Amino acid sequence: MTTVLIVDDERLIRAGLRAIVAAEPDLEVVGEAADGAEALDEALRLRPDVVLMDVRMPRVDGIQATRDLLARVPSPPRILVVTTFENDDYVYDALRAGATGFLLKRSRPEEILQAIRLVVQGDILLFPAAIRALAAEHAQPAPERAPWHDRLTEREAEVLRLMASGLSNSEIAASLFVSPQTVKTHVGNLLAKLGARDRTQAVIFAYESGFIQPR
Repeated sequence: MTTVLIVDDERLIRAGLRAIVAAEPDLEVVGEAADGAEALDEALRLRPDVVLMDVRMPRVDGIQATRDLLARVPSPPRILVVTTFENDDYVYDALRAGATGFLLKRSRPEEILQAIRLVVQGDILLFPAAIRALAAEHAQPAPERAPWHDRLTEREAEVLRLMASGLSNSEIAASLFVSPQTVKTHVGNLLAKLGARDRTQAVIFAYESGFIQPR
């Protein structure tokens, strides 16, 4: 059972998300919060697997709340930013802060459910085209190689580029003619070398350091 905390300052949005999520046998809504300060309290109390986090809220917004949850909650949850516009700077800031992905408020119920399940699965970049576009838009290509570039093996660098294109572990394995377990090992190694929490952060680091050049 995957547990979910819903964070949004609009009661109707929270109710709508609760109705969608709670109808699924493998998902459980364990709580709600109206802003980022409440989100931290509830996350510490309930220890959800996934947080659906609005970005624009009073008192403590979703960006700071994301930082707080990742820094202060043991075994922190996966965080999905819930937003109106996918190209919002708030979305990118939340992803940089450690959010795993984002949802548009106009998403269909099946898309919301799929996103929750995918971030728990953790072996695919959620909405890769949009995340790549955001990262590319904000990238500041470095004039010199970042120190971690040389720490990656040739195969790890190849896996990172394929991750950034949105491929899952099984798709990367098929592309490289290796086993999914081998890919999983490479992914774990490169995340450790980058100091990245997940695939989303790794892709953002890759763009911001100039390792992957925006097209």
